[in-house]
Amino acid sequence: MSTTLCQVMGFLVSSLGVGGTIMATAMDTWSTQDLYDNPVTAVFQYQGLWRSCVRQSSGFTECRPYFTILGLPAMFQAVRALMIVGIVLGILGLLVCIFALKCIRIGSMEDTAKANMTLTSGIMFIVAGLCAITGVSVFANMLVTNFWMSTTNMYQGMQNVQNRYTFGSALFVGWVAGGLALVGGIMMCLACKGLVPEESRYKAVSYNASGRNISYRTGPYKVGSGYEADPKTRKGAAYEEAPRSEDGRRSYPSKYDYV
Repeated sequence: MSTTLCQVMGFLVSSLGVGGTIMATAMDTWSTQDLYDNPVTAVFQYQGLWRSCVRQSSGFTECRPYFTILGLPAMFQAVRALMIVGIVLGILGLLVCIFALKCIRIGSMEDTAKANMTLTSGIMFIVAGLCAITGVSVFANMLVTNFWMSTTNMYQGMQNVQNRYTFGSALFVGWVAGGLALVGGIMMCLACKGLVPEESRYKAVSYNASGRNISYRTGPYKVGSGYEADPKTRKGAAYEEAPRSEDGRRSYPSKYDYV
């Protein structure tokens, strides 16, 4: 029961993480204009991974997509790539996890196959969460660097050089979504141990007899060592069968009979 609960909870948490990653990637508020020095403004600017928007005081909003790829900074393109990779891995992990759920039976699928699929989906969720967290963190580092550069320029008297941008809501959504995907992947990996059958956890051990030439015979449980000569080929009067007497007993020759 605990294994099934852990697997289902991992699936739900990972689903929230993947959904949050998709939402954060599509949001336009990755960076917003800093209004600390100018709280009253007629124009408010904010940017996302795919377009930049301007909102006027009248409520009219105009968004303009980025029409170039090579003209964007390399780190900006790396953030895009990380978020896309995280989304693709998360969706693939969800598809694999659906078929790996213990409460769902598909044909004659064994528990070992479900355990392998659960482990695979868990690794995918972990990598997807790391990609989302890394992408958001790289973008945040870019914002911090540009913010302090803009602040330095403002104190040097160049106030109109460029606007300062700060963290947008999409960054926090991406951090939370990446953490959920990471936690869900760990839960799926933990649930994999409970899905492995008990008999497959131990390897069969075969034992061989230590003696190389030990032979077993039927009858009065007489065991031969294997190095004795065949009774039929033994020579000498001492090994011949002794004759029986009238009362049924065997009479064996004495040492004086060989003189």
